[in-house]
Amino acid sequence: MATIDIRRSHSLGKEVAKQKAETLAKGMESKLGIVWRWEGDNIKFNAPSGAAKGATGQVTVSDSEVRVEIDLPFLLRAVKGSIETRVNDELNKLMG
Repeated sequence: MATIDIRRSHSLGKEVAKQKAETLAKGMESKLGIVWRWEGDNIKFNAPSGAAKGATGQVTVSDSEVRVEIDLPFLLRAVKGSIETRVNDELNKLMG
């Protein structure tokens, strides 16, 4: 079970939502040092170093929903709330 599990409905269509999800991943890459890749309609990511070191997860895009699941390592669980807030803020900006 993911430490953070956020779902956001959208009416953008799958391809536009995938572009927005990729923008989110690129932002996390530059800010947190994550490494990500597409696997079908999912972005799989992990953080081998940097501020989010040890975190893993995925962003799943469907026709009507984007789901962000993040597994935080023990040391980052203390700041789960602030991470969740930042992810929600980014999703709100990207998904409208």
